[in-house]
Amino acid sequence: MTDHPILAGLSQAGMRMGLPRMRAFLAWLGNPHLAYPTIHVGGTNGKGSVCRMVGAMLEAQGYKVGITTSPHLQEVNERIRIGAAPIPDDKFASLVERIDDERRKWAAKELPPDERYPLTYFEFLIAAAFLHFAEEKVDVALIEVGMGGRLDATNVVAPLVTAIVTVGLDHTEHLGPDHASIAGEKAGILKPDVPVVLGPLTHEAMAVIRSVAVERGAPLSIFGEDFRAGGDPSGFDYSGAVRREGLKLALGGDHQVVNAAVALRIVELLPPSLAVGDDAVREGLATARNRGRLEWLAPDLLVDGAHNPDGATVLANYLARLPRDRKRTLLLGAGTDKDVRSVAWTLAPQVDRVYTTACDHPKARSPGDVAAELEGLPVPVSPAGALVDALPFARADGSLVIVAGSLYLVGAVRDLAGVR
Repeated sequence: MTDHPILAGLSQAGMRMGLPRMRAFLAWLGNPHLAYPTIHVGGTNGKGSVCRMVGAMLEAQGYKVGITTSPHLQEVNERIRIGAAPIPDDKFASLVERIDDERRKWAAKELPPDERYPLTYFEFLIAAAFLHFAEEKVDVALIEVGMGGRLDATNVVAPLVTAIVTVGLDHTEHLGPDHASIAGEKAGILKPDVPVVLGPLTHEAMAVIRSVAVERGAPLSIFGEDFRAGGDPSGFDYSGAVRREGLKLALGGDHQVVNAAVALRIVELLPPSLAVGDDAVREGLATARNRGRLEWLAPDLLVDGAHNPDGATVLANYLARLPRDRKRTLLLGAGTDKDVRSVAWTLAPQVDRVYTTACDHPKARSPGDVAAELEGLPVPVSPAGALVDALPFARADGSLVIVAGSLYLVGAVRDLAGVR
């Protein structure tokens, strides 16, 4: 469903980082986030794919798995799932209304009048996910960090395992200007005696996270040292606690082999009560999907949520491996807080032209503003107007159209293409 009216109001309240308000409200609800085991996954890129792969392996073994990720592409229900299925509209509407009622009671009773501001949009939905998973009696829940980690609203869980998949430059206005600063924020999810799985990180990021892990007594499991993987999605081998050969992925892009290795290591570190056999591992990896990431919606239409330099590099590498047998058009849009110039320069060698566009989202920059930001790009750049006009215009000459720059833009393209 589209946003409930209650959520639409909250979306105007903006963002406030910090955990005391979230902890207090969850205590009012009876601490639903502590009613089941959790796995906490952070990272600049890749965390959503890792959550879906871990979830698919656990589900293939027969466990009931809750998953909360963000943002959503098309419908807000996507943020709260049991297995692959989003929460149904009627349950979601009822849940939102109950959470709002409890929030009002809590604010009136527990908070001084000058602090009775509402939960943020993200906090509200995370609280709703926690409560839904408790009421559905999930065996385990996968919790994707929203932004950063240290002050993120999800950082109230008591996880069995944590993971930091990647550290890149994104949300720098909130998390810091460099890899070390951002790594420090992401390391905020590390807990004493809770194992943490790390993907391939820069030297600066790794040094920070190692230091925090030692300080907190969090056992490290590092890609390239404690576990490895090699190959491509059509066939790869993994070496960790056990060796697995001939694994296959439904997700496209060679980078997904690394994400799969992180997911496999997470599963290896789970307790015997959540053990996953080899058949379930293989089935889960072969069926896990993450919409909007290197997703072909039609033979001439590829969408990817790349909205930061590292994400753009992944997309550029994928495009470099495709036959260049037709003209390529990049249909690019971006939010006001994104480094669209870096994204465009990374992708420019793989495309023949760039059309700028915008979807109907409050954070979307105008096509003209995006085009002006790309002055000097080594391929032609033209503003193509709103997405509803720009998409058919870009596809009219039979070129390969690549949509990137924003997950919200990708969701809007899926709507226009009639894909759910």
